[in-house]
Parts: sequence; structure tokens; C-alpha cells
Amino acid sequence: MFGAPDKKLGFGFMRLPMQGGEVDIPTVCGMVDEFLAAGFRYFDTAHGYHDGKSEQAIRAALTSRHPRQSYILANKLSPPFFEKEADILPLFQRQLDICGVDYFDMYLMHAQSAGRFEFYKSCRAYETAFRLREQGRVRRVGISFHDTAEVLERILTEYPDLDFVQLQFNYLDYDDPQVQSRACYEVCRRHDTPVVVMEPVKGGRLASLPADAAAELAAVTTDSPAAFALRFAAEHEGVKMVLSGMSSPEQLRENIAVMSRPAPLTDAERQALPALRRKLLAHQLVQCTGCSYCTAGCPKGIAIPRRLAALNDRLEQKPQAAAVYAALPGAPASACIGCGQCEKACPQKLPIPALLARAAREFE
Repeated sequence: MFGAPDKKLGFGFMRLPMQGGEVDIPTVCGMVDEFLAAGFRYFDTAHGYHDGKSEQAIRAALTSRHPRQSYILANKLSPPFFEKEADILPLFQRQLDICGVDYFDMYLMHAQSAGRFEFYKSCRAYETAFRLREQGRVRRVGISFHDTAEVLERILTEYPDLDFVQLQFNYLDYDDPQVQSRACYEVCRRHDTPVVVMEPVKGGRLASLPADAAAELAAVTTDSPAAFALRFAAEHEGVKMVLSGMSSPEQLRENIAVMSRPAPLTDAERQALPALRRKLLAHQLVQCTGCSYCTAGCPKGIAIPRRLAALNDRLEQKPQAAAVYAALPGAPASACIGCGQCEKACPQKLPIPALLARAAREFE
């Protein structure tokens, strides 16, 4: 289902290299070629990634240049691109056409939560996806999930024929009461449902640690913070794939090197995890992963993840924080009208209007 069992690295097309506001297709082509040459095959996209340009990049860099049997392609059924059952099949066909394929290997009900699950049920989205699987237009049906273990238990009980679950899973979110990584993972294990990991480095936050946390990690491993985070995710039983949004050839090469032979954590590394988590949480940084789900519905066009990243720079006392904030394009944080659309869309359940207000106080 997921390719070779020892090739667990998936290429997420959410955070691609950019050039002048557009996806840098020549660089992405080179990265795709290098990824496939290393024996990895799994690619993940969605209709809304990169403001609709991710699927186009899949076609330009992957499907138009490599044989169909040489890769595994995952796509998603995502709001706000459908509102009722009759919208689903036309959207699905449009996704196939844009990606330049006749079928998707994996098709996910996107970002399921308690409220969104009810909406998908009302549209018979699961039933439609299972019917596409019967027709061979989809090979496997799964979900990506952002809610409590209780909600996940309900979904897997109501739809036991799901082939896999995609979870946010990393060592920082492992026992987080909002994300519930471990509890959700344990639900999947009880249902014997394969797991695809997303956000193993939490949108890059676990790849660049504060100095005290970096020192804690360096005391027990010579691995980079990103490599350590990937190994944590990959070692868990039932994890079949670890997705990484790779925005440069250098990130790609490091991930390939780690995931070609992902060694389990050592006893010393595992024992250091509680202290490492405490140090990271003590910084009280905004836990934004940069997914940009919040930006699509923003009536003021605020680049929310970038504004919050600058706020984190300020919280970490980085001297360039003010200059970074001032140079960001688009509306400032103070333009927020508090409509709450961003907060509803946020997988991390962040109080975004309040955080934008804080950014405005800090910088404006």
C-alpha cells in the first residue's frame, strides 16, 4: 500500500521552494528526481495547498515526467471546495485532471474533526470515496485528522473500512492535551489502522530549537534536531509513512539520509525526551505549523503564519524580529477584524485573533 516498508519518507507538497511568489518548478523537478532516485515514492498534495498551485506542481514535476507506476500519489477531499454531495465527483475529476493522472493511490477526507466529520457525513463523502475505491479510481481511502482521540474512535468505529489515518505526530505534541498525538495513535493501534505521520518536525519548529533545548538534545545525540524528530516518528509500530514538507534540496538530502536507515532512538535519547519537552514548552511559543489553512478565508488577506512566525522571533528575542515583521507583504496584524474564520480553520486550535492582536502590540 505504501511502497517498500523500509522507505517511510513521504514528500509533502505543502511547503515547496518558492521564487518570486511562485513555486520554483525547476528546483522542485530536481528534488523529485533525487527523491525517486533514492528509492522513495510517496507524494502528498491537496487542492488548496500553495493557493491551488501544489497540484499543478505535482503535474509539472512528477506526473508528466515519470511513469505512473514509479510513484504513489495522495490527494484529499477538502472544503471549501465542495458544499454538497453533488460537488464531490466534479471536484475529484478536476483534481485528477490537474494532477495529470487517472487515479489516486490514496484519497483522504481532509482535516477531520467533530464538526467537519458531521459535514462530510451529511454529504455522503465517505460513501462516495468508497465507491471510487470500488471503481479503481482510488486505491486506498483514509482521513487526515485533527481532534481528540474520542472523535477518532468514533470515526474508525463508524467507518471500519478506512485504510489508514494521517495524524499530527511528533515528540512535542505527544502528550499535548489539544493535539493528543499519543492518544490518537493508540486508537489507531487498537483498530489496527496504519498511520501516516504529518508534522513530524511541527512545521519546522522542531528543526530549529531554542538554545537551551538544543543543548539538551546535543547532550544525548549527534543528530540534527530535524533528524531526531524524524527518527522519533518513524520508530513507532504501525507508522507506515512519515511526511515531510521539504522546501529546499538541502532539507531533502538530510531527510533522505536519515530515512534511508532510520535508527530507533537510543535509551539515552528516549530518557531525554521529557526534559526536552519541558524546555520547549517553557518558551511558550506560538505553536503554529505554517499550514496556512487559516489564510484562505481571511477577509483582510493577512499572511497569518508569517505574522505569527515574526511574533515567535520576538518571543525568542531574535534581533531581526522587527525588521522581518516590517518587511512582510500584505495587511498587518492590526487589520484583523476578529471574525474568527481563521480560528475555525486552525488544526492547532490556536486563538489566532488574540495572537494577531498581540503581534500588533509588539510590532505596531
